[in-house]
Amino acid sequence: MRDLVTRRIRSASALRGPLLFVRGARRARLGEIVRIRCGGEERRGQVIEVSEEVAAIQVLEETRGIAPDRTEVILSGEVACLPVSRAMLGRTFDGTGRPADGFPPPVPEAIVPVNGAPMNVTRRAKPSEFIETGISAIDGMNTLVRGQKLPIFSCAGLPASRLAAQIVRQARTRGGDPFAVVFGAIGAPFRECQEFLDSFAASGAMHRTVVFLNRADDPPIERLLTPRCALTCAEHLAFTHGMHVLVVLTDMTAYCEALREVALARDELPGRRGYPGYLYTDLASIFERAGRLSGRPGSVTQIPVVTMPDDDLTHPVPDLTGYITEGQVVLSRDLDRRGIFPPVDVLPSLSRLMGLGAGEGRTRADHRPLADQIYAFHARGVDVRRMAAIVGVANLGDEERRFLEFSERFEQELVHQGDSFRTLEETLDTGWRLLSGFPSSALTRMRPDLAEKYRPTGAP
Repeated sequence: MRDLVTRRIRSASALRGPLLFVRGARRARLGEIVRIRCGGEERRGQVIEVSEEVAAIQVLEETRGIAPDRTEVILSGEVACLPVSRAMLGRTFDGTGRPADGFPPPVPEAIVPVNGAPMNVTRRAKPSEFIETGISAIDGMNTLVRGQKLPIFSCAGLPASRLAAQIVRQARTRGGDPFAVVFGAIGAPFRECQEFLDSFAASGAMHRTVVFLNRADDPPIERLLTPRCALTCAEHLAFTHGMHVLVVLTDMTAYCEALREVALARDELPGRRGYPGYLYTDLASIFERAGRLSGRPGSVTQIPVVTMPDDDLTHPVPDLTGYITEGQVVLSRDLDRRGIFPPVDVLPSLSRLMGLGAGEGRTRADHRPLADQIYAFHARGVDVRRMAAIVGVANLGDEERRFLEFSERFEQELVHQGDSFRTLEETLDTGWRLLSGFPSSALTRMRPDLAEKYRPTGAP
């Protein structure tokens, strides 16, 4: 039965997982927000599929207690939107954008659909200009630039969340440009959520941060909205208020698991590992919201954290993420076992846009050649380490021992830094100190004048 005046529908036919199926809902619109009433309780939902006979409604809250034959669905006529405002800075919200810090909602400057849209390619400006994270393995070796999307690939049990929180606390732009951070936790345990909030408050970074928390005990469906709410807020701060916004999302694997759950409930044909065939398109609709617009101040930069199931880099989630984004920062179990934090494995890590943000006029003239030289020596040292595991260190030549020592010092002195902040200059000076054990003739990746200018006094 349907009420033609108030658009109430009382023809729910089935409940399957997070989905409520309603017959005779041809007036419903795709993406429309609905209210679901049953037994005196009201829940929110979203229309995700409409056909001639049945509409599928994604319930955004707990489905326990919903009886289809006693359920009333009220169509709102509106799509999922988020009230946005600069007053959101310093505030904490749940995964759907409702205040979670005990304070009333901020007065909105606009109400914006959360799905957004990728930037028009003809209006995109090339990502450029350095964002300093205070992490040597990122700033020095895999530089992040404004408008880039650079994921962190982690394994289960590695301190990716700790690294993400450190980036939120420390990240900044050089030159005093207005800067903000939007942090989205997706499916995070309660203890981890509290640690995030305590860390941001203790460091003084909360005043320039907007936090969206989807906890592990929240409905999985809410995880599909959390990154979109975070990016909608970031876009408003960037392109309305001219701020440079860094969006940190952890963990996108939890988002993909929720997407798979909904797809299976809709009886969709599964793709690789049971994920829907449109996983690439869905992830692209999130990651491609990073960037800069020509002629307008502000930028949106993304650092999504992706946990690789079974430590498999070819798993669909990290695999497709790598196709869409512009590089990756890979965390290593071996470095973590040795007590190195952050355990960034530099060799498989890459920032494809590093050349746009590093170098003379942007960071320092020796930045890129120094990173290339360190990378080359470290790669040689890792090869020697593998050989030493077979023949023994005692059977290595003097040159091999020098490269082996360099790799160990590189990991202990440059990659390892704990929770401390390092400026880019401190990172580059540390790199030069590591290279001081090699003669100038061995530095084949940089111009002689740069080596003469920045090389420590007394180096061979």
